[in-house]
Amino acid sequence: MKFTLSWLKDHLDTSASVSEIAETLTDLGLEVEGIENPADRLSAFTIGKVLKAEKHPDADKLRVCTVLTDTGESQIICGAPNAREGITVVVAKPGTYVPGIDTTIQVGKIRGIESHGMMCSEREMELSDEHDGIIELPSGEVGERFTDWLARNQPAKVDPVIEIAITPNRPDALGIEGIARDLAARGLGRVKPVTAPVVPGSFASPLDVTIDEDTRDACPVFYGRLIRGVKNGPSPRWLQDRLKAIGLRPISFLVDVTNYFTFDRNRPLHVFDAAKVTGALRVHRATGGEVLEALDERSYTLQPGMVVISDDRGVQSLGGVMGGETTGVDENTVNVFLEAAWFDPIRTAFTGRALKINSDARYRFERGVDPLSAAGGIEAATAMILEIAGGEASEVVKAGQEPDVARAYRLDTDRVVSLVGMEIPAEEQRATLTALGFTLEGDMAHVPSWRPDVMGEADLVEEVARVASLTKLRGQPMPRAQAGVPKPILQPLQKREQIARRTTAELGYNECVTYSFVDREAAELFGGGSDATMLANPISADLSHMRPSLLPGLLRAAARNQARGFADLALFEVGAAFHGGEPGEQTLQISGLLVGRTGPKDVHGAARAVDLFDAKADAEALLAAMGAPARMQILRGAESWWHPGRHGKLCLGPKKVLGVFGELHPKVLKALDVKGPAVAFTLYPEDIPLPRSSGGARAPLVLNGLQPVERDFAFVVDAQVAALDLVNAAAGADKALIEDVRVFDEFVGGSLGEGKKSLAISVRLQPAGATLTEKDIEAVAAKIVEKVAKATGGTLRG
Repeated sequence: MKFTLSWLKDHLDTSASVSEIAETLTDLGLEVEGIENPADRLSAFTIGKVLKAEKHPDADKLRVCTVLTDTGESQIICGAPNAREGITVVVAKPGTYVPGIDTTIQVGKIRGIESHGMMCSEREMELSDEHDGIIELPSGEVGERFTDWLARNQPAKVDPVIEIAITPNRPDALGIEGIARDLAARGLGRVKPVTAPVVPGSFASPLDVTIDEDTRDACPVFYGRLIRGVKNGPSPRWLQDRLKAIGLRPISFLVDVTNYFTFDRNRPLHVFDAAKVTGALRVHRATGGEVLEALDERSYTLQPGMVVISDDRGVQSLGGVMGGETTGVDENTVNVFLEAAWFDPIRTAFTGRALKINSDARYRFERGVDPLSAAGGIEAATAMILEIAGGEASEVVKAGQEPDVARAYRLDTDRVVSLVGMEIPAEEQRATLTALGFTLEGDMAHVPSWRPDVMGEADLVEEVARVASLTKLRGQPMPRAQAGVPKPILQPLQKREQIARRTTAELGYNECVTYSFVDREAAELFGGGSDATMLANPISADLSHMRPSLLPGLLRAAARNQARGFADLALFEVGAAFHGGEPGEQTLQISGLLVGRTGPKDVHGAARAVDLFDAKADAEALLAAMGAPARMQILRGAESWWHPGRHGKLCLGPKKVLGVFGELHPKVLKALDVKGPAVAFTLYPEDIPLPRSSGGARAPLVLNGLQPVERDFAFVVDAQVAALDLVNAAAGADKALIEDVRVFDEFVGGSLGEGKKSLAISVRLQPAGATLTEKDIEAVAAKIVEKVAKATGGTLRG
């Protein structure tokens, strides 16, 4: 947010210096990011008078001038066409830095004749783009500082510009009026009351406005007024100077008026060329698919639910964001329809983000414009238009009703000490709130409509402390409210993050922290790379998209390490992966990557290439540490970046996926220049079910004094049968008695024939009430054979 000192003084009667204002603003919480004072860079320039101007003997376009300065007569060579005897000029003496040409003036020779300085143009002094000739002053004393002359005659040229950072909770400071209010509350001056003159309408507006019922929540009120017979053209010099000073380009008076009030009072406005509007204006929600040619000369396809303003021909404006080019004003505009409405911050933000439109109006509406400012805004803008552009105003057209934002909170003057440790007299607290626009009735403080951030009693304390001075805040030790262990503050997902990092590091992995951005090619390999996740201003071409998975970053890190001679790697990362560009379109992931061998070469042959079972073991250990159920299904059918036949999904049912492990697809390794073998896992801690009991106690330890029994079975099944199906079938034969089932052997080929394999399982039986007899064991074995045969078609191997 930028503003000039003179603009601030329109709202604040103060004699404070720029440095005092800047220091106070920062202390009030409106941090000053920069001050641009033209007088500082122009302080060395002085006024001189040309006593004589003769043609240079060796150059037709140069003149040798004798200039009277504060140090006497100086010889200056000048090539400006208007350099002549008798004019008053601006002189840069030797040693003076000229900002427009980024040069420090020195004594030099031009075509053999010495020059002791320079007579300057406006562009050379960065006062304007004018450079056809040197500056000719209508008056001025020789030797006087040029900045002093500007301060008297053209004060806008040396008007300091202050830039402040606006936190999202202070939308009122997006208007210079709100900044002045804060400074006055601190005691740095007195607010100049700005009242909006009520301009009576002399005729009924031929343009009517309606708001659809289903749009009243997003645009509850709309004011409009037709002004006919205006003369649009360049704005007055004072208005152009102010807009230029804060970085805006003057366009035409009618447009500049809306920009002026946007910054002056945080009151965005819009103007339609009434001659280009067909029929009445209607505020409604877009059905989706409509196309708007906007004022930024771009076309936007609208999405359902966006708030738009339409006439009989179609959409002409995006509510709270940007107007349309079709009904925009130009130099030929004679009849203008002025709009002042209020748009819901959340809906405005969604529209701006979806269409990627950044405008001053959107920036303010999504943070919170005063809902009660529309009536005053349209009257103030009407008065300025009539004064400068002429014309005749209609009666005001109003659709809808301002939202009810009235609220009050109890002011407890003793809470300042308990909350912020400052002792401020009660009367001073009340005076501070009154100066900020609060209305006090007894011990109740009514919040002004322009402060949507004040939502409770503690916010009143914050306002009092902020105005008293944030620098006076002192840390105060507070006694413990109650004895005992404080309640944990970490959420379950935060705890899982901690556990994941610690456990994965214990398993021998090194943690990586990679960029959340990847290149398009890597993103597309992992299901991303769409325009929804593309960055508008990437820091480099290789970081153009939000990452769809953590694996691209880990694989890039592995490739860099392999290129430097580190072949055996175990890397992991915990972070967010993005499937869209909007808030909430992200998931927390834990990914691990194993590359190369399990260890260095060993004489006993202990080192081997990593395989998917290494990734599986680590993934299961990590899930167990985070509280996942012990029994999980392992299914196929994961995403395309996994090897189609060497991966598994860790699931609780077919739809609840807790993670994926396995080999990475060879095409992915080749594209990212990683030399295999490479296995990985990706876990989704958000999908792990929360425990049914929130208590911190462990379940009781159950010990059994009866002897367990183990029996082995070998089944011949089709080669395509998954071992998991056979294990699940065996385990289901007697859930009370069977404690564990595991595969310990697989045999393919030989006498089994084509398409067959043998799976050997070990079943552990744990009796609870009595020792098992041989008859009991045989009965369970028969059930196991029956269940496996029914589920897989397998038979006992002879």
